[in-house]
Amino acid sequence: MRIQAIRERLRALGALPEHERRVLRDWVQAAPHERGRRRPADYLPKPVREALPALDAELAGMARLLSEHPAEDGSARLLVGLQDGQAVESVLLPRDGVCVSSQVGCAVGCQFCMTGRDGLLRQVTSGEIVAQVVLARRRRPVKKVVFMGMGEPAHNLDNVLEAIELLGVEGNIAHKNLVFSTVGDPRAFERLGQGAVKPALAISLHTVDPELRTRLLPRAPRLSPRELVEEGERYARLSGYPIQYQWTLLDGVNDGQAELDGIVELLRGKYAVLNMIPYNSVPELAFRRPDWDKARAIAAGLHARGILTKLRDSAGQDVDGGCGQLRARAARTIAVHPA
Repeated sequence: MRIQAIRERLRALGALPEHERRVLRDWVQAAPHERGRRRPADYLPKPVREALPALDAELAGMARLLSEHPAEDGSARLLVGLQDGQAVESVLLPRDGVCVSSQVGCAVGCQFCMTGRDGLLRQVTSGEIVAQVVLARRRRPVKKVVFMGMGEPAHNLDNVLEAIELLGVEGNIAHKNLVFSTVGDPRAFERLGQGAVKPALAISLHTVDPELRTRLLPRAPRLSPRELVEEGERYARLSGYPIQYQWTLLDGVNDGQAELDGIVELLRGKYAVLNMIPYNSVPELAFRRPDWDKARAIAAGLHARGILTKLRDSAGQDVDGGCGQLRARAARTIAVHPA
């Protein structure tokens, strides 16, 4: 269900704009309708009050917890069931963040990612995206939402932007803490700056070599790394936020000196942060995670050369929770043990 459909249902029941905002605010903040001395009867029309229990149940049913996998770093990977029986992954992040999925599967086909192995199965609706945040908020505080889970957000722009607007307007989340991650789709660059909520932007770079990028991200738009950085700089000036360039560090693939020199040449002087993330190894794939000391030395070397570099660990290393792995394991279990 899309957020617009929820709004239309409330309006059909006689909700005025302030009533509509209050019901949506309660939902997205995972807050009770009754707070202190104030009850729904004090501020909602009777038809809306009478419809609330059924609506609340429907909203809660959009994303339900199938399994939770806590990790030693304070994160927890969640396998989330959707109403049609499909599943996506969310991640509760340390320091009050959550990573959400925008698609079931993915069409980009990144060679080092499990999510795209089966291609795109369907879009996740704006309501289902927000429902993942609500599910997370029922477990711990959420002050940051990153769209870095399953799927390419730019391939589901209408739903993702609708969710971002609600989270930024009624969800009590700072706009800079809503992070839209993309492999670099021109449609995203065109539309991100047009809404009332302008999220932060993360661009999956992974290499400065155009040919290697084509091999690693076979169905990504054919923008060169240099063109991606140019688009990033334009958005940085518009939004006022630094661009986060994502670099999944693959042992022996994109960790050589030529790549590091290319990073310095591309990003020095830019309003940017380089997030370097050692690969979360997946048994089914050939790529390997570099030694942590090697990754730390690479990040330190880039920092010394003027590139603001943050070495990050993929959440859930100790539970084999690389993006797409939980869903893939669940799908195999269903296939082996049919109901």
